[in-house]
Amino acid sequence: MLFNEKVLCGIGRGLGATGKLDREGMSLAVTNLRRFVALARAIPVVRLDVVATAAVRDATDGQEFVRTVERAFRIRVNILSGPEEGRLSAFGVIAGIPEAAGIVGDLGGGSVELVPIAGGQAGAAATLPIGPLRLADSAEDDRRLRETIDRHLDSVPWIGHHDGAFHAVGGAWRALARIHMEQSKYPLHVIQQYSLPRAAAEDFLDLIARQSRKSLERMSSISRKRLEWVPLAARVLQRLLRRSQPGRLVFSAFGLREGHLYSLLDEKEQRSDPLLAGATTMAQAHRRFGADGEELFAWTGAIFPGEEPRLRRLRRAAALLSDVAWAEHPDYRADQAMRTALFIPLGGIDHAERAFLAATLYARYGGQEPGEVVRKMLDDETLASARCVGLALRLANTLSGGVPGLLGGTRLMLEDGTLALSLRRESGDRLGESVQRRLDALGRALGHRTEIRR
Repeated sequence: MLFNEKVLCGIGRGLGATGKLDREGMSLAVTNLRRFVALARAIPVVRLDVVATAAVRDATDGQEFVRTVERAFRIRVNILSGPEEGRLSAFGVIAGIPEAAGIVGDLGGGSVELVPIAGGQAGAAATLPIGPLRLADSAEDDRRLRETIDRHLDSVPWIGHHDGAFHAVGGAWRALARIHMEQSKYPLHVIQQYSLPRAAAEDFLDLIARQSRKSLERMSSISRKRLEWVPLAARVLQRLLRRSQPGRLVFSAFGLREGHLYSLLDEKEQRSDPLLAGATTMAQAHRRFGADGEELFAWTGAIFPGEEPRLRRLRRAAALLSDVAWAEHPDYRADQAMRTALFIPLGGIDHAERAFLAATLYARYGGQEPGEVVRKMLDDETLASARCVGLALRLANTLSGGVPGLLGGTRLMLEDGTLALSLRRESGDRLGESVQRRLDALGRALGHRTEIRR
């Protein structure tokens, strides 16, 4: 994203009781839409898409509000149907987690969209009027609240017949993830693909649903405006998990916005790996001499025989990103590369994979002991594997100077307990103390003696 801003307007507040949009919310929405449209035109964008969801769709004065906005800002507003809203939210999850299977639930102020997903495809969406703004009148009576939610869930016959995870989308549900991270002292504060076993999630959500706003303020750094709706959001999610019985709850930072962008891609782009595509783009933006990550990936492959597909993919991503911190101060390159990997704003990577990538890039820049976050998330064997990949990339970048094509006359091999670096005569000029030291470091990490062959 080139620019990222959101405002909680609450236009659906009181919709269940009045059938109309909230006046104060509409005023706030118009003020901020004016700002967003002005910024979009100043950037300038080549296409400006404005969409409205459940509150506008269901309110008796929703069409009137849209006409006001369209006249004021000379834009077209697309009022999404319930199925369209659900489909785009599901696409958002698929864009960030291509292998996702189970159910996507998107909680907005006025509704919840439920969509089955599997194999990169989204099924027919169900739209239920159980968003927090709609449920506010039932908030004081927890038994009545649960009965209201369950009654609407009864209308979705397939909800309990899907294997996989429940993928939670929406700001209030992301706030729940943040609270759980803070309370459990989870080391990596990244919402995308934060995951909990269902039983643990249900217990946590039941606890949060019973808290007062003041209690939540003491528990969390979430904004007061968001906290107002967190207990209701927790109760809705808890009842959904109880009914759908998923193996895990997975939070998605990718939602309707990302799903809309994903829907505009052609089929080939939709099928591309989001981690590798994003790493390629980042590498191009940070390259020194145009270093070829694919060349590094191929060159290091010989010393990882029998590599699992998952680790092969991470090694490829690390190779693409291996020059990402070249412009940082030499004393801090390892730390900056590690942070980049941990917080990289890309899909297609879970938390353990982030830690592996971080450990790899840390070693690639000469780091010895990665930070506490990485150590907490990886066992010793996996950490050692990541270090070996990082040291191999460090050797490759040292030998080539980061210049594309200079690895062509060299080869790295594992033979009979020996890590051998073979060079053609024309490549021998690039040997030196640094190359020998880094070859030896990689050999120690692999548990092999080293040898240079000419």
